[in-house]
Amino acid sequence: MLLRTAAAFTAFLTVSAAQAQPVSVVVQPSVPSVEQPTVEPMVDPALTVEVLRLRQAFRTEVKQSLRADPARDQKSVELARAALTESGTVIDRPQLVTIVDRNPRQQHLMVAVAMPAEPWRVIGTGSISTGQTGRFDHYVTPIGVFHVTDAILGYRAEGTLNENGIRGLGAKGMRVWDFGWQVAKKGWIESVGKPDSTPIRFMLHATDPDKLEQRLGHPASQGCIRMPATLNRFLDLHGVLDSEYERAAVTDIRFRALLLRDREPSPLAGNTLIVVDSGPRPPAPTALPVQAAVKAAPDSPRLGSTTPIAAPGRS
Repeated sequence: MLLRTAAAFTAFLTVSAAQAQPVSVVVQPSVPSVEQPTVEPMVDPALTVEVLRLRQAFRTEVKQSLRADPARDQKSVELARAALTESGTVIDRPQLVTIVDRNPRQQHLMVAVAMPAEPWRVIGTGSISTGQTGRFDHYVTPIGVFHVTDAILGYRAEGTLNENGIRGLGAKGMRVWDFGWQVAKKGWIESVGKPDSTPIRFMLHATDPDKLEQRLGHPASQGCIRMPATLNRFLDLHGVLDSEYERAAVTDIRFRALLLRDREPSPLAGNTLIVVDSGPRPPAPTALPVQAAVKAAPDSPRLGSTTPIAAPGRS
């Protein structure tokens, strides 16, 4: 009986993935609502099967995964829940979320299943690097809730070397998730009277696999979130942040071209990145609103543009 039931749940998940009609399950009040097809909530047994599948995939596929730490995981989930409440974001059905802790003593990324009224389920945790302080042109990674939507088309790394011989976005083909212009605090003291923060192009991406991956786990980036190639591949392959992209790909060839052909999108796919800080809360940055600052830089890509940016941006 148990085997027959498990087989039925597995078949359910396979059919769900094959239909590839995931939708955004995050309600973001500031974004106009879009009519989307009705999706029945995943039944609890099927949810359990999918959580177990993703956990096994994470252990197998992510080489830089961290050991389970209940206290650390609980703290990350609590902070993520608080961030969702503060932003007015509602989780209305089970979905995958990506949680980053920028605390210099933590520096990890967690994939979890956010539940509307039940405890969240942790899938796995890996090392990352966020913004470094004390260096010119380096910014503190902004905290908050960020969404991957079809308003911005992400892209893939070209794998080219910069002037320092570094592949800043990782090897060729690595995925780059673009969250648009976000205000970030400067990691250095410029001069008295100047704003201590400015908009940066905020992204989640891989890093140089030969020279920089071994440094993950410590602040090192210019403000973006760096991750190892295997974690990048996991998010990409299982569509962790791609529910909106999957919906757009049905009718838009640009999104179909970006997504992996051999992908295995989870029926729990979401579109939400939550950046938290388990350390002392720093003071809020003072700067012009993002929209005003972007207007002052007309040659830079704008939030809402569907054209991939050519420059690597902040890494």
